[in-house]
Amino acid sequence: MSTTNLLNVSNAMTEPRWLSTDEQATWLELREFNSGLPRVIDRQLSQDAGISGGEYAVLAAVSEAPADGVRSGDLARILEWEKSRVSHLLRRMEAKGLVARCAASCDGRGQEIMLTPEGWNTVRSTAPGHVTLVRETVFDPLSADELLQLRNSLRKIRAAAIDRGLW
Repeated sequence: MSTTNLLNVSNAMTEPRWLSTDEQATWLELREFNSGLPRVIDRQLSQDAGISGGEYAVLAAVSEAPADGVRSGDLARILEWEKSRVSHLLRRMEAKGLVARCAASCDGRGQEIMLTPEGWNTVRSTAPGHVTLVRETVFDPLSADELLQLRNSLRKIRAAAIDRGLW
């Protein structure tokens, strides 16, 4: 029997570590939060500016980049997204007049992304409503100690996922 087959037989015979009642309740809460918050953010950004949460993330990241723009590959790393997702979003945002792409000045191989005047107007006009939503939804309900616990817990979960090669 091959090593792969032995592992499959071994895994099939091992009972899963089922979630406790408390763990299951926490997982369901996290799952609902994880699906609900992006919907709320997308709804707010769509109403305020006709953009999605992903588009706002790009606008915010590019607005914080150097004045000469950010390379599309660097933008993908900043956002921790696949390059194809960034490329697709940039095409859509360029069609809306929010960003401009041009050949990278340093080597001409990559593309530098910059906000257009419309992109700057959008990020500036949308930021106040977005930060209000984030503050009222995520931060205001928690004490300073709870916020610290949340941040530390999220860091631990993310680090464990990275260690396992899942992130």
